[in-house]
Amino acid sequence: MHIRTPLDLGLIIRDRRRRLGLSQGELASKAGVGRQWLVAIEQGKARAEIGLVLRTLSTLGLTLSVDEEASNRRAGNHDEIAPVDIDAVVSSLKGDAR
Repeated sequence: MHIRTPLDLGLIIRDRRRRLGLSQGELASKAGVGRQWLVAIEQGKARAEIGLVLRTLSTLGLTLSVDEEASNRRAGNHDEIAPVDIDAVVSSLKGDAR
């Protein structure tokens, strides 16, 4: 999964929460965060404590990984962040094969 923006991450969290049938309040309680914090994350809040984000992802059964973009590996360029294919992210969360 590739994430380019805080909103991309928020949409992944929201989609997974909904697919699990959890309300924002239920997920917030299970993850040990406030409901308003969760609302802000789902809306793409740019400044969020990474520990809380990781705990929320874990509560949803998701993990975060970092990988070099294939073109960067070939070119030897390690300074750029790989782009996010949000369609692939959403498809994979829905269980669609791509």
